[in-house]
Amino acid sequence: MADPHRASSGTGLDVDAVRADFPVLERQVHGHPLVYLDTAASAQRPRQVIEAMDDYYRRYNANIHRGVHTLSQEATEAFEQARRRVAEFINAPAAGEVVFTRGTTESINLVAQSFARPRLAPGDEVLITHMEHHSNIVPWQILCEQTGAELQVAPINDRGELEVDTMVAMMTEQVRMIGIVHVSNALGTVNPVAKVCHEARQRGIPVLVDGAQATPHMPVDVQALGCDFYCFSGHKMYGPTGIGALWAPLETLVAMPPYQGGGEMISVVSFEGTTYNEPPAKFEAGTPHIAGGIGLGAAVDYLESLGMDNVAASEAQLLDYATESLSAIEGLRIVGTARAKAGVISFTMDGIHPNDIGTIIDHYGVAIRTGHHCAMPAIRLFGLPATARVSLGIYNTRQEIDRLVEALISAARLFA
Repeated sequence: MADPHRASSGTGLDVDAVRADFPVLERQVHGHPLVYLDTAASAQRPRQVIEAMDDYYRRYNANIHRGVHTLSQEATEAFEQARRRVAEFINAPAAGEVVFTRGTTESINLVAQSFARPRLAPGDEVLITHMEHHSNIVPWQILCEQTGAELQVAPINDRGELEVDTMVAMMTEQVRMIGIVHVSNALGTVNPVAKVCHEARQRGIPVLVDGAQATPHMPVDVQALGCDFYCFSGHKMYGPTGIGALWAPLETLVAMPPYQGGGEMISVVSFEGTTYNEPPAKFEAGTPHIAGGIGLGAAVDYLESLGMDNVAASEAQLLDYATESLSAIEGLRIVGTARAKAGVISFTMDGIHPNDIGTIIDHYGVAIRTGHHCAMPAIRLFGLPATARVSLGIYNTRQEIDRLVEALISAARLFA
């Protein structure tokens, strides 16, 4: 049977069928149908995710891994099935290599403190890029303060593209860790992560990839990328908040000390000492976000039912249309024009502060993001304190881009 979400041509998506799965899109804002263009901040949830979490709470709510009764066994199986689905989604070799965390931020902090901290000393370096989200900057700054290491930053050009050759040249013997974003949340740039990982591996440097903005929009294969760590968040990929995942090879996880102590991460506890559990349990202290894990598994199922190649193709077409439409607005400047981009467009308008843009077009039912997007160094590099940002999802249409343009033109008239 053909999937009703896929376009009849076999490529792209039937966006009308996709939209029918998202209850929030039925509402109005200020008397207008909602146009949600803030997916990079947090995506909306399809009913399949909502129903999976609701089913857990209604039918088999129980703690996992510890109980012998039926509800606990059912909850444990659903949670671990979600882990298996996540592993398959990113082509991880084994489900036991997927650690559930609260999201990308916690995953990066876990790697910084558990993996990198014991390996760093004064004079060592951590290398990141100028387009990183704060979550891939601040944990490394804290780590450098703790160890005496230094933070190095690879530059980007005026299109918002990573200067790859310069970054490779910065991979000196002092570099002990690299952190790089797969897709920039502020600029939309898709980084050549596989090339960076290859060059780093040649030099024996571990690489963490922030995949928060990649997993919702394109196929991800951690084995093909050649990274050492890959992390992402559920709420960016149409799943729940408060849940995410960290992938690393099993031998790496085995060698890492625990990040937090408590229940589940232990095998034997006595007052004389504790034996830690095997990964991934070793890094999942306490009762996890069980419903969130189940919801994340449902989000993966939903995206895979669409086909990630179809998702990427549809969003690429819409990005081209949105870029062309916004570029035609007098006084509008797009910030970040990388040749390889995902569905993010940051922009400014002459004479209007980004916050005013966002406030005005909200009254037309159009939701966008304004500010520095938790990427202050990248935005300031362009001489700006803030931008307005449109970020696309699987449910957005050309008609919604047209409504965005109309709202922005109305905003410009107010300041003319």
